[in-house]
Amino acid sequence: MTSTEHVVAVSRQRRTRASRVKTALKKAPFSAWFGIVVILGYVFVALLAPWIAPYGETQVFSEAFAPWSQEFIVGTDQLGRDVLTRLIYGARNTVGIALATTLLSFAVGVTLGLLAAMYRGWPDQILSRAVDVLMSIPSLIFALVLLSIFGSSVTSLILIIALLDSTRVFRLARAVGLNVAVMEYVEAAQLRGEGPRWILTKEILPNVLPPLIAEFGLRFCFVFLTIAALSFLGVGIQPPTADWGSMVRENATLITYGDITPLLPAGAIALLTVSVNFVVDWFLHTTSGLRDEK
Repeated sequence: MTSTEHVVAVSRQRRTRASRVKTALKKAPFSAWFGIVVILGYVFVALLAPWIAPYGETQVFSEAFAPWSQEFIVGTDQLGRDVLTRLIYGARNTVGIALATTLLSFAVGVTLGLLAAMYRGWPDQILSRAVDVLMSIPSLIFALVLLSIFGSSVTSLILIIALLDSTRVFRLARAVGLNVAVMEYVEAAQLRGEGPRWILTKEILPNVLPPLIAEFGLRFCFVFLTIAALSFLGVGIQPPTADWGSMVRENATLITYGDITPLLPAGAIALLTVSVNFVVDWFLHTTSGLRDEK
């Protein structure tokens, strides 16, 4: 194949892929579109937080627990910080840290899981037994213990939760990898003399991507909720960094007086979780090849 023919083939493949995505989006249900719009809104707010927030993240005003007004649209917290500003920056911090943690957990879990599936034997046994030991301990309690030992810095938070969550990713990647590793095209690649890296990245990984992508969305929700729970307990993201979990804890006393301010960060957490699940459900339905009966 000449270079010109190669360029044409790649161009056609890109157009075909883009057309498939466009067709799938057109057929997507309302719930999927709702989830996509909400997720894009969160991304927009997280990326542009310094420009759309009315005040600074740690800026303190003289009046604590100020009522909702034109100056403070949703009031101030116990220290006199603008709640709306903290909500906006919380999107950047909470969602950003959860995304980084999920990416790291998948990098570790998928790599080890697929290696265990490809090599089997004693590497599979050692990794699987180590994962079983880690999974036998409740993850939230284990995270609390480790954070108490190593401190509650952002780096420690990401590394500890990613390590604990990678065990779940490992088990899924190993399970789907075992099904693909015994296929004939993998054996053919081995007979051709292809190396382990080629087989892993070109033969196994592309054929297990749909369940892994769906699991990524679900694991992101679990990690996101775990970080919010740890922050609510006081060992997650530390002040003065804005975080939705700590905002619920700090303003919880307002519920006694009929103020719904603490429900705003809780609602932001719930809305993102529901939206991601909507998109994951649609993606799973689309990639599974199932069709709704008319």
